[in-house]
Amino acid sequence: MSRLPTTAHLNLDEFELKEYMKFTEFNFNPKVAAGVTAAGYVTPTPIQAKSIPTILEGRDVMGLAQTGTGKTAAFALPILHRLMKGHRGHTRALIVAPTRELAEQIHTAISSLGQATGLRSVTVYGGVSIRPQIARLKQGVEIVVACPGRLLDHIKQKTIDLSRLEVLVLDEADQMFDMGFLPDIRRLLTHLPSQRQTLLFSATMPQEIRRLAKEVLRDPETVQVDLVAPAVTVSHALYPVDEARKTDLLLNLLKNTDTGSVLVFTRTKHRAKRLGEKLGKVGYKAASLQGNLSQNRRQAALEGFRDGSYQILVATDIAARGIDVSQVSHVINFDMPNTPEAYIHRIGRTGRAARSGDAYTLVTTDDRLMERAIERVLGRSIEHRTLDGFAPSASAAPGTEQVHRNSRGCQSTRKREYGNASAGKPTAARSKNPRNRRPSGQSARPVAASTGGQ
Repeated sequence: MSRLPTTAHLNLDEFELKEYMKFTEFNFNPKVAAGVTAAGYVTPTPIQAKSIPTILEGRDVMGLAQTGTGKTAAFALPILHRLMKGHRGHTRALIVAPTRELAEQIHTAISSLGQATGLRSVTVYGGVSIRPQIARLKQGVEIVVACPGRLLDHIKQKTIDLSRLEVLVLDEADQMFDMGFLPDIRRLLTHLPSQRQTLLFSATMPQEIRRLAKEVLRDPETVQVDLVAPAVTVSHALYPVDEARKTDLLLNLLKNTDTGSVLVFTRTKHRAKRLGEKLGKVGYKAASLQGNLSQNRRQAALEGFRDGSYQILVATDIAARGIDVSQVSHVINFDMPNTPEAYIHRIGRTGRAARSGDAYTLVTTDDRLMERAIERVLGRSIEHRTLDGFAPSASAAPGTEQVHRNSRGCQSTRKREYGNASAGKPTAARSKNPRNRRPSGQSARPVAASTGGQ
């Protein structure tokens, strides 16, 4: 719709000069402010401090921020404030997310922050029956949090009315691109009113997302906070090892490292499943999170990791974004991620809420090019730690190096995870077909947002 303006970059030093700023300065509707107080929010995060005033003005926003920066509340609170005026009983705000876990988390956050508003929110995603969703939509809700595929199903069946939509949020836009959802997003846009406020949030800005932003945003304010930069509270280390010795090295690290909750990433769901089973057999409490699981079992794995029933969660990149996990002490990349951005998303699960965290990556000779790419993004070299008995053989020639490319149709991606606990072993993976991964959820409950730091 219009060109993108120059990015308004807000760095941490700039924000530290504004530490006096409080949530009370936003002058939210008293019922929205009550939710902020109940959540214990006092000082907004950088993305909140920069985005909220602009969103309250009704302007379009493109927010560039990694996970754990508080972006959920950054758009949820202004939406709740806006919807306190005007008619109710029809969909006025639509939030589109790439995964059902993220959709549920956003829904929970809205329901928590908006608990005193009387506004209603519902999740719409695949993998569950569409009938309960239809029933709740008929009851009348003001906010819909949806995944693209199931949302299009509702539009096709005429079970959702978006003709009076006022606000559209595209969350984790780069992840939707990775998962092959952009065609669905473009189809969705043809069913929405042209006169609306649009908010686009993304952790990275590949060219495809930049083009989408130009199409859907009108004279937006671009807010960038720590783009493609991990939390300063995260320590990084690489552990060289032969491919065949990875499992043994992982067990050695777990045995000899003082850990809290641990999130382990693998490249495929089959490897995640096998590794989770292995960890369980040797005595760790593990949970499985993979695309082949039913929604109930997936939710149980996430809840178990969050509440401490499981200490270790093994997952593919399905788990890398959107879950508000402040207690994860270690992220271990059993397999090197496909892109530097994926690395940033993975390690974004630890070192949150000003806590320290550790990111370990098991690397083989095939990972050298990606290792260098990640170091370029970090702006520094990552420490190599070779453990006794695990030094890689010299048989692999440098010429065998290869970059693990991000194949949208292949390794689609991540989801969020809850991290907490002291015992768990998971296995996770994810369907490579975006339509299989898109969800369609349930439960319409009073609006509220769950964490100011999401």
